[in-house]
Amino acid sequence: MVEAALERIARLNPTLNAFTAVTAERARAKAGAIDNRPDKARLPLAGVPFAVKNLFDIEGLATVAGSKINRTRPKAPRDATLIERLEAAGAVLIGALNMGEYAYDFTGENVHDGPSRNPHDLTRMSGGSSGGSGSAVGGGLTPLALGSDTNGSIRVPSSFCGIFGLKPTYGRLTRAGSFPFVASLDHLGPFARSVRDLALSYDVMQGPDADDPACDQRDVEPTVPVLDDGLEGLRIAVAGGYFKKGAFAEALEALARVAKAANATDEIEIPEAARGRAAAYVITATEGAALHVGRLRKQAHDFDPAVRDRLIAGAMVPATLVAKAQIFRRWYREQFLTLFARYDAILAPATPCAAPMIGQQTFTLDGVELPVRPNVGIYTQPISFIGLPVVAVPVPLKPLPIGVQIIAPPWREDIVLRIAHALEQMGVVAAPKPEL
Repeated sequence: MVEAALERIARLNPTLNAFTAVTAERARAKAGAIDNRPDKARLPLAGVPFAVKNLFDIEGLATVAGSKINRTRPKAPRDATLIERLEAAGAVLIGALNMGEYAYDFTGENVHDGPSRNPHDLTRMSGGSSGGSGSAVGGGLTPLALGSDTNGSIRVPSSFCGIFGLKPTYGRLTRAGSFPFVASLDHLGPFARSVRDLALSYDVMQGPDADDPACDQRDVEPTVPVLDDGLEGLRIAVAGGYFKKGAFAEALEALARVAKAANATDEIEIPEAARGRAAAYVITATEGAALHVGRLRKQAHDFDPAVRDRLIAGAMVPATLVAKAQIFRRWYREQFLTLFARYDAILAPATPCAAPMIGQQTFTLDGVELPVRPNVGIYTQPISFIGLPVVAVPVPLKPLPIGVQIIAPPWREDIVLRIAHALEQMGVVAAPKPEL
């Protein structure tokens, strides 16, 4: 299994540009050790290859986080905790994946390593900032990958590349051993080509971790995904208003197909979703700037100019606006959670359109020409802002797939995975085979 993955990487990665490092020697050694284990049949992921966004610590490699500056960092002395947990279940790490610089990106275009490409159309974006993860899984280079999601960086690549992606509840999966972006918004999670693979990888990564202050689950039970219960008894609604305004025809078509299959006949309004996105931007910009202010002072010329300029702008946001954004965040979360008294899950588009062209600067949303880079995440930001669990499911439209978000209350990953699996069994959602 590992050799097959390494062969496919060698053949296709020069085209897709998904991997920035391939850990072939390590992978072969791990695979050989598993082959020789008498208990390998008990390992839930025995021999399954996986790769990680290059903001995860990998023992012996510098954690570059898509940047030029981090390449001079010392090599990581140990693996990130989620890598350790996957390998304890028998999975085999095969490499590190391309990403937007410091995770501040929605396109998958990295100025230092080049863009990761969409496996369904090489001229199009993979999405970001976990673009290499989306490209690698969508292109079949690896069955599993890990990414991060601060404002949509798992769900946008899932949508563009036609695969499944899980952004778990904030604090569900430990971030220990990963390079941060915005501590109060950062999530880590898996990509896969099927819901079973997604659920299995998620399940072995669960658990509290004292090394991540957000991952304190003393009062939270682990979620064991039960996939085969179907949709019976579930109340599912569709997010309207903000979540449909400006959406392209393909996004609305995908949402309609999923809603019909899920028997989601009620359309609801998410209160103040646009303001939720605005507040998410304020918090992202200011927390991100605070993390990088030292690098900005000493090495501003080594940043991607688009990332640098947004971080500098974030450093100048008045503290009064940050305080208002945090106050609004608490109110917005309370208002959103009241909807789950009536519904078990809510559906929304993952992106406003299918994957734009690499290098495309603008598109038109609701009659207004807007920059692509910050605006493909308009439907994901109001959700990650308050830490809700989401599965992005791929709808295999032609010529390009596009994703739909399935959103549930905190700590109910079991619900979103159950719904996603039911839709997959119906054939409504599926990861299309790339033509590579």
